[in-house]
Amino acid sequence: MIVIVSLYEQEAKEEMLRWKRKLGKSPSMTGRYAKKWQKKMNTYIPEKVHSVITGSVRHMVQATLTGSEYISKKELDLTTTFQEREEDAKELFRAYKNTAIAEGVGTGAGGILLGMADFPLLLSIKMKYLFDTAIAYGYDCREFQERLFLLTVFQLAFSEGEERVKLLERVENWEDYAKQLPKDPDDPLTMDWKAFQLSYRDFIDLPKLLQLIPGFGAIVGAAVNSHFLDLLKTTAMNSYRMRMIKTS
Repeated sequence: MIVIVSLYEQEAKEEMLRWKRKLGKSPSMTGRYAKKWQKKMNTYIPEKVHSVITGSVRHMVQATLTGSEYISKKELDLTTTFQEREEDAKELFRAYKNTAIAEGVGTGAGGILLGMADFPLLLSIKMKYLFDTAIAYGYDCREFQERLFLLTVFQLAFSEGEERVKLLERVENWEDYAKQLPKDPDDPLTMDWKAFQLSYRDFIDLPKLLQLIPGFGAIVGAAVNSHFLDLLKTTAMNSYRMRMIKTS
């Protein structure tokens, strides 16, 4: 059987392969030093801030596993082409990015109390974006294992080093990996949320700390939220491309 691949799909495939190569590279010496420095700086962050992040991530993971909070009302449309699905995903991203920037400006302008409120708000924006993106690509998040896929994509976006390489391989071979997964949200093996939140916290702590500075935090909040949404979009789109585009 002859498979006809559009020019758009070929370009998307090449972009996805470049992204994979970039993620698969070992961290540079500069990157390893920066990570060590960041971990030291994280020790200066108030414990109250760490607690807010931990609680927010735990709630996000639990809400994603149950699907009660983020399930989109948008209906699946499996008649659209790959290019149309990507255009829909890009349009969704623009809307969510604008929301994240506005939220970052608003909470960043208010100092530490409003700055702390940004953590759960931004997490909610990110997960709602992922759920809607899944629908755009034709995947039904009412299925438990699809929600686990979204959490894996989230982890991949905000991971580094060996953990990132492991998660990339998991996403690339998702159909096989999913066969080993629990099918019940209450299964204790479903999710190690503590490891999840530590990885995410280490990734975002330092830039978010700057957002707690009154006034200056508004500028940081907008920039950081924009950057994090860009990162999530790139990871999500390329993760779905890996599932949909044959690379052989």
